Amino acid sequence: MTDRIEHPTMDLLYSEQEEFLRETVRDVLNKTCDWTSVLALTESESPIDRALWRTLASEVGASALALPEDIGGAGASWRETAVVLEELGRSVAPVPYLGSSVIATVYAQQTGADELLAGLATGETIAALAVPAGAPWFRPAHHTVTVAGSTMTGTVATVADASAADMLIVPVDDDTYLVDPAAAGVRFTPVVSLDETRPLVDIEFDAAPAQRVDGAHPAGAATEAALRAGTALLASEQLGLAEHCLSATVEYLGVRRQFGRLLGSYQAPKHRLADLWVQINQARAAARYAADCLAAGSEDLAVAVAVAHSWCSEVAVHAAEEYVQLHGGIGFTWEHPAHLYLKRAKSAMLLFGGPDVHRTHLAGLIDLPLPTLETI
Repeated sequence: MTDRIEHPTMDLLYSEQEEFLRETVRDVLNKTCDWTSVLALTESESPIDRALWRTLASEVGASALALPEDIGGAGASWRETAVVLEELGRSVAPVPYLGSSVIATVYAQQTGADELLAGLATGETIAALAVPAGAPWFRPAHHTVTVAGSTMTGTVATVADASAADMLIVPVDDDTYLVDPAAAGVRFTPVVSLDETRPLVDIEFDAAPAQRVDGAHPAGAATEAALRAGTALLASEQLGLAEHCLSATVEYLGVRRQFGRLLGSYQAPKHRLADLWVQINQARAAARYAADCLAAGSEDLAVAVAVAHSWCSEVAVHAAEEYVQLHGGIGFTWEHPAHLYLKRAKSAMLLFGGPDVHRTHLAGLIDLPLPTLETI
């Protein structure tokens, strides 16, 4: 008889501190990030809300949550960061939080870029990791960038959150370089993106000044860690988005009448929303588990990330589609927020590789045989 192995109990419920943080962030967003403001920004030359970013970073301290106190951080964890992302997803907030406070921050931690970390902690520096937005963490895309002396030449396509960045982090082979986006020889070309609240750009370097970072870990490992963390916490943003779509639709069906009856009294929409409610609760479990594994440095992190991205991506898109359809004709208009949520959900699904890519990766992680032509 083998001895039973005891595992520590994992608590995925929200703590009192996490709920307080949620209330604080939601209050800020309710006051400063209504959907009409978001829509107006998407139609402007600069879709990023820098005033909201400064409020979240300096007043709420959201940019410093997962960083240690000795460098100006809050000494919390990635679980708290996930709560912030849930609220940002509810409001489709146009701020580079995922790119700067998660992906760039993890990369800077991995490479020992302490000076950059200090700026990221206060939110005074917005940084972006110059890798293609669709690259999964376990298969980072290659780009054509070379360094000669202290200058960089080459291109990186479809980089997310770079248009708002004060500093670009560029991995080249096993080295890391910092590039000022305002420096001579750096050019951004906007990419037509489905989701204008998270703009994409192509970056071209033409003998641009580049500062090498002497770090403890090679750039390849740091890139994987950063993109893995970004994928894990993107699921929380998708969860928040899906929850908003459900609650807004339930509220609408509770007041909209057709043929003398409330739309919410018909069985068909009730069943559709009940199914969506179940899926969102499953998504919450997957997103919380991924955030907890990231915070704890769990060995199950890779599996948790694959499950969370695969499931939460599809649930967010489904919720946004129901949001549009069950609002009827008004849901199809530009003057209603539903399209903002649908575009964010669809574009987020394609970040870091789509669900199929992550399900295939998950199969390898858990030794699940992939189907062949003979088994189909």
